[in-house]
Amino acid sequence: MSRIVIASITALLIAGHARAAEPITLRDMGSFHVGGRLVEISGKPVKEVVFAPGGVPANVDPNGTYQVEQMYVQYFLPANEKGAYPLLMWHGGGLTGVTYETTPDGREGWLNYFLRKGWAVYNSDAVERGRAGWAQYPDIFKSEPVFLTTANPFERFRIGDGPNSYDPDPAKRKVLPGNQFPVEGYENFVKQNVPRWTTTDDAAIAAYIAELDRVGPSVILFHSQAGSFGFKVAQARPDKVKALIAIEPAGIGDPARADVLKNIPTLIIYGDYIERDSRWPKIRANGIAFADAIKAAGGNVDIVDLPQAGIKGNSHMVMMDKNNLEVAALIQKWLEGKGLTK
Repeated sequence: MSRIVIASITALLIAGHARAAEPITLRDMGSFHVGGRLVEISGKPVKEVVFAPGGVPANVDPNGTYQVEQMYVQYFLPANEKGAYPLLMWHGGGLTGVTYETTPDGREGWLNYFLRKGWAVYNSDAVERGRAGWAQYPDIFKSEPVFLTTANPFERFRIGDGPNSYDPDPAKRKVLPGNQFPVEGYENFVKQNVPRWTTTDDAAIAAYIAELDRVGPSVILFHSQAGSFGFKVAQARPDKVKALIAIEPAGIGDPARADVLKNIPTLIIYGDYIERDSRWPKIRANGIAFADAIKAAGGNVDIVDLPQAGIKGNSHMVMMDKNNLEVAALIQKWLEGKGLTK
């Protein structure tokens, strides 16, 4: 095939892609850190450290004041803003804001989708994740970090068909039938995994409250571990939360204060295969009970089980699945129905 023909085909492909996804136009973008506190550490020995091979040793005194428990936030403001309020995106456990940026197989993520719909998006790396940084343990974080094996998310996030479904050989992996997770990109997904702590929830909630105080009234979209963060932050600042979108929340708020959320429209979304999992039937039941408590107080909670809505095959990582934009469109339609778009 001649170079001219190849160039022509390439040009057509590029033109077709451009028509399918028009450029995103921003009026501004940037980032900031928010929250955190200062901590004093003392009683540690001075260490001699060589910072680079062949370098001159330097004494490093670990005693002193440290800035810890801050959160990183990156924001994108569209030129033609159509969301009535900013949209805050909060990721789950062992992950970062990369959750919403793209999919493991390179498709467009929810960050771009909602930007295209005209939402001002604030995407964060929570306390002790990614660009937020982390602190010494047990001096500040009171437990050791948790690291996940390559197999763990495959078997725990309802991608593989139960225990021992992962195999280093992709051809031998046992995937749940009809699963929409892009298993061909699974290795790219586990590259996103970062260590997490189990003793930093209060610090994370404090930082999320600080983000909400800085940004102002917002819609919050949150996933998995951030379930308890989203609901508890809304209970702390009900006047500043205009809607809650919980994607498979693994935690809930304070049931005794469910009435605080009665004026906040809430959408809870669950994926597929829950009944086949050892943990998720109970996790879902907890979420439904919390939703019922909000409704009993006069609140408005919509619960969507995706397979019952005709959207099937979703793993725990709904925003990465091959039908992720179909679910995003469902969320967008719900937001429009609640009068949250301009």
